[in-house]
Amino acid sequence: MDAEKRDDILKELDKLIEVMAILRGPDGCPWDKKQDYYSIKENIIEEAYEVVEALEKNDIEAFKEELGDLLLQVVFESQMAYEKGDFDLADVAKVLRKKLIRRHPHVFAEVEVEGSEEVLKNWEQIKQQEKQNKNQFNSLMDKFNQGQSALIQAYDIQKIAAEVGFDWDELEPVLNKIEEEFGECKEIIGVNPDNTLFADQNLDSEQQKKLEAEIGDLLFAVVNFARFKNVNPELALLKTILKFKNRFKFIEQRIVEENSEFADYSLEQLDDIWNQAKSEE
Repeated sequence: MDAEKRDDILKELDKLIEVMAILRGPDGCPWDKKQDYYSIKENIIEEAYEVVEALEKNDIEAFKEELGDLLLQVVFESQMAYEKGDFDLADVAKVLRKKLIRRHPHVFAEVEVEGSEEVLKNWEQIKQQEKQNKNQFNSLMDKFNQGQSALIQAYDIQKIAAEVGFDWDELEPVLNKIEEEFGECKEIIGVNPDNTLFADQNLDSEQQKKLEAEIGDLLFAVVNFARFKNVNPELALLKTILKFKNRFKFIEQRIVEENSEFADYSLEQLDDIWNQAKSEE
């Protein structure tokens, strides 16, 4: 890259950091100012998926825009870290730069490799050595790919645990675990054993955190059931999503044909059209 282009990039990054600082400043945006490390973590995942979606569609303009949205999350988190005195974007870039140099000795040192497979092998060896230098415990859990969706991560780590015998031998306790976790979710929101709601009220922040944790446990248990019966939960959910989208489009098309709007239909009427869509599959 020539010096002029590099200067342009650095100037634009500097402007971006300045805009983020203004948004977080005294006269900035109320929403931006009230965020913290954890409140925007879902946005990071969402933007990463949208980058991939743009690539899958081969939409270069969307790809460029979504990369910008993903970069925003890095700049946003780094600005908050700067305000707290933890680190800044320069520190993030510095750590990454040193890691790239360290993990590419075939480029920045005198190590010779024969191909990409050997590059990946060296990468993993260097990564493990870094953990040892930090006195980090080498866990079997480090084997799974954290870049996958949460469903696939759950599936993979359960398989790893099962390989060393940390798994149930039969289906019954797997199903019982789902019932147990579902029961804990219902207890938090106020459901009687007969499934009647006895406390239909807004949850406070502590209850909301507990519910989030229990729903996570419930989903993990359902993934375990899928794994136990050799069903890929990611593919199963994707098929259900596609099925839902097709049936919903059927409802939309019917409403357009009848020159109506969603507000003109009761839930029961929409359910009837939904069932028609099911019958035509």
